[in-house]
Amino acid sequence: MKFRKIAAVLLVAAMAVTTLAGCGAASASAAGDDKTVTIWAEGSDNVRVQLEKQIENFNETNTEGYVAKLEFITSGTGAQGLTDRIVAAKKAGQTNTDYDLVELSDASVTSYIEQGGEDMFVPVDTGKIPNYENLEVTASFRSDLLVPYRGTTVLLAYNSETVTNPPATAEELYQWIKDNPGRFAYNTPGSGGAGASFVLTGIYNFMEESALTSTDEANMEQWDQGFGLLEELHPYMYQSSGKVVYPNKNQGTLDLLANKEIDMTPAWADMVLSQQQQGTMPESIKLVQIEPAFTGNTVCFGMPQIGAKNDAAYAFINYMLSPEAQNIALESMAAIPVISFDLLNPELTRTISDLKIEAFRVSAIGELGTKLNEQWDAKIGTLE
Repeated sequence: MKFRKIAAVLLVAAMAVTTLAGCGAASASAAGDDKTVTIWAEGSDNVRVQLEKQIENFNETNTEGYVAKLEFITSGTGAQGLTDRIVAAKKAGQTNTDYDLVELSDASVTSYIEQGGEDMFVPVDTGKIPNYENLEVTASFRSDLLVPYRGTTVLLAYNSETVTNPPATAEELYQWIKDNPGRFAYNTPGSGGAGASFVLTGIYNFMEESALTSTDEANMEQWDQGFGLLEELHPYMYQSSGKVVYPNKNQGTLDLLANKEIDMTPAWADMVLSQQQQGTMPESIKLVQIEPAFTGNTVCFGMPQIGAKNDAAYAFINYMLSPEAQNIALESMAAIPVISFDLLNPELTRTISDLKIEAFRVSAIGELGTKLNEQWDAKIGTLE
């Protein structure tokens, strides 16, 4: 009996040490000095690679001794999303976390605030960001809380060897899909933004344009016509073993396109261009925007209230607006710059010269995006 009591005490002590260690790891930058910043991001692998390069360069070149670290969540893996994690931490009353700096699109900020409250992010102090004056665009939503550092948009990617006259409109695209069964695919909307944009625009093209930037749940009543379209297109999608397959993740459809198993798919422009630079995507794959367009947004940094809110975070944001960092983003993932092209390497800007952030069709529907994906899973993802 005495042995059991001792064992129980040791077990409790071990658990306490483990818990404290976990808390320390989760709040290292917040509880430590002002020199460390942890950057959180999620998405496809090209985003991770770009941020790793930026952080390595920042750590090597900044003269103030700041140290940046990356925590990355790969999309489509089933892991808890970044929004859910940060909102849960805030609702739990945590105030000393390592959610120091978050990469997010200006569209997703509405979801953060809907769930976590108006005080979710620290208002931006532009006086601490000297390179802020380089910015040529601002966040489409809540520019008081976000600082953009790159743009990204979904375009129609197609194999120019087999498609000599790509669709110019959404209606032409839908007809092309029907005329070429099995040669088009889009990824499940919950696993990546390219497929999500196809679904979103397919539904919202039947609605007033203002609905694309509204979080009003009454808009859900107008989704039926769009879901009817997606159901109508379902039999003409890519098939494997005689069954329609919706690939997982943005990369899933790009792999099919690169291997010539399909001829067309919605895709993030930066993913296609960066993979062509790396030699993994054939040069025959071209990009075009249709009308009405797929969606695009600025990708920003926001500073959660529950993070360190320190000078290191501002230093990293400032670095990301420098020509040096913008060139790295361009070279590593064909990111669309947010500063003047005149400040950048012309050899790098040549490939994205036609992509202008101010021309993007932006969306911001907040938690309706999650509900839309859930309805797609129930209504389209279950079709035979």
